[in-house]
Amino acid sequence: MTITAKVIADSVSRWGNRLTTMQLRYPKFIHGEFMTHRMFSRNASSSRAIPVERMIQDVMDDPAMPVFWGTNKPGMQAGEELSETDRDDAIGNWLWARNSAVEYARYLHRIGVHKQLVNRVIEPWCHINVVVTATEWANFYALRRHKDAQPEMKALADAMWDAQKDSKITFLDTGSWHVPYVQDGEATDSYALAVKLSVARCARVSYLTHEGKPPNVEDDLKLYDRLVGSTPLHASPAEHQATPDYWLEPEGVGFRGYTHSEEHGNFVGWRQYRKRLPNENVASLS
Repeated sequence: MTITAKVIADSVSRWGNRLTTMQLRYPKFIHGEFMTHRMFSRNASSSRAIPVERMIQDVMDDPAMPVFWGTNKPGMQAGEELSETDRDDAIGNWLWARNSAVEYARYLHRIGVHKQLVNRVIEPWCHINVVVTATEWANFYALRRHKDAQPEMKALADAMWDAQKDSKITFLDTGSWHVPYVQDGEATDSYALAVKLSVARCARVSYLTHEGKPPNVEDDLKLYDRLVGSTPLHASPAEHQATPDYWLEPEGVGFRGYTHSEEHGNFVGWRQYRKRLPNENVASLS
């Protein structure tokens, strides 16, 4: 079982607003809790896209499992941990259930059922890979690092806290861009290109391709066009790229605040690339 957090990009503006992007891996059974935090921009690996055999291999090699086997009691928090004997028995049954689910998934795969359905059968033992970007983290850490949080969720929040605490921060002035997964030396002559590459790679939740190979710029640009050139837009991967906004102090009686706050989205002090895309939000259907 794996719970990891790695900082991909960490930037701060001249006004002190910090924007952090992390890549996470954690059990899919806690993903619903992670999704409740609305100040986060997220993209995640999809069970609809991953080949069945690769999903099966993953749950066989690295099955998602509880980190704490608590006893049952009323309420949302478990009691004390099971005895060593009962804990070993619980783990054995958890893995037996995985083996059984894998066999059913393989059968459905053999008879031609699409992976978007077959992979659901084994999801309780799957991990999910997620890229998350935000300026506001305090509420998340207060809730999820608390002793009453689900242990797997607390383990993830602790890993994120440690990764962010030890991260190297890059200063960005207005006009420069926070571009996760774009490495030093890539697209240095064009922020427009860097943003597009970042959008494509955030959609994959990886610098590498789905085959684990180094990215090809041409293929990344094609993926970008498929995402933001379509109708409707698949715009969520464009939420991770941002540039610092200007802060204006009034002279006498005048405007005080950020100059383009309507482009911040869920960020504070940063103009989000998604908000620059035409029709990034479908306001109505006709």
